[in-house]
Amino acid sequence: MAVDTIDANLFELEGYGVQISYSKSSITGDPRFSYNDADHDLNFSGNEIRVEGTEIGDLVTVTIETVSDLRTVTVTLLVPEFNLPQDTKQSPFETEAVVTTHRTTIGGPSLVQGQLKSYETVALQGTARQVLF
Repeated sequence: MAVDTIDANLFELEGYGVQISYSKSSITGDPRFSYNDADHDLNFSGNEIRVEGTEIGDLVTVTIETVSDLRTVTVTLLVPEFNLPQDTKQSPFETEAVVTTHRTTIGGPSLVQGQLKSYETVALQGTARQVLF
């Protein structure tokens, strides 16, 4: 007996002072991503959101900070694949986000000595949903 399932398109998450909302689409057809922590309240859409499909799920990346001649900070959300129940169209889940600091200089990262990237992982929990836009 087959079970009717649908894919999730809206992910709302939080953990350790971080709140992330990611929508694969919107009323305009563009994806949306919001990132909030103690220092940032940011919203992204369209080409500002980079998505890479991998074996472990989609890696969804946005740039949350750029300081010329010093660093760029990105956040990458791991979005797993979903089969949501047809009757509820939602499911709780846990995942991770990786905040990456990319060290650089005005002449580019090749002039930086030592480690170029550092990482901080953030455990998140929330809800995956199927919504109509």
